Amino acid sequence: MAKESSCKGCSGASKYLIAYNSLQTLGWSYLLLQLLYYYLFAHNESLYETVKWSLIIFQNAAVLEVLHAALKLVKSSPIITAVQVASRVIIVCGVLMATETPRSSIGFTLCLVAWSITEIIRYSMYALSLVDAAPYALTWLRYSTFILLYPIGITGELFCLYWAQKEVGENNLYSFKMPNELNFIFNYQHVLVFLMLLYLPIFPPLYGHMFEQRRKVLGGKKKE
Repeated sequence: MAKESSCKGCSGASKYLIAYNSLQTLGWSYLLLQLLYYYLFAHNESLYETVKWSLIIFQNAAVLEVLHAALKLVKSSPIITAVQVASRVIIVCGVLMATETPRSSIGFTLCLVAWSITEIIRYSMYALSLVDAAPYALTWLRYSTFILLYPIGITGELFCLYWAQKEVGENNLYSFKMPNELNFIFNYQHVLVFLMLLYLPIFPPLYGHMFEQRRKVLGGKKKE
């Protein structure tokens, strides 16, 4: 059982972070409930329409975490945080909001399952840690569930990118061919394919970083 604590002596920054992490916990919990309701009960809307606004609001709110790291409100690396946040924002804004095919793919469901469970655990642990009330079980989940959920989420993102680039290519969406008045070439399908290829050099280091964090937090420090 977690020890009792309060935030009477918390700084303004701490109170802000507690509020931010608490709201994100509630937001992702609501999204997970929407996901479960969609699959367990009758529904008239698509999965995307069911969770659309929850996903857009709470995922894009994570952009603030890059600012948190840059301002040293948290100990996280701004670069690593930016990469992790950017990949999801791109999926939400550049894939799901921009194309339709990924919304009905298994990749979308995989993303929602992995993202929501991960974020509920992560944000709740951060909020409780700020008042010294995070139970060990929650910390263990934070640094253990990623072993399975991270690959599931990455797989889902790649599926979404694949179906998006296919739709974009078939319909020539968001692309400019020569000649045109702007004298400018842009092929969005190539951008999406390039983003898929970026997972090859980026995913292994990020996954390894999580294992390193797990050893530090759960494994304890080695005695000198």
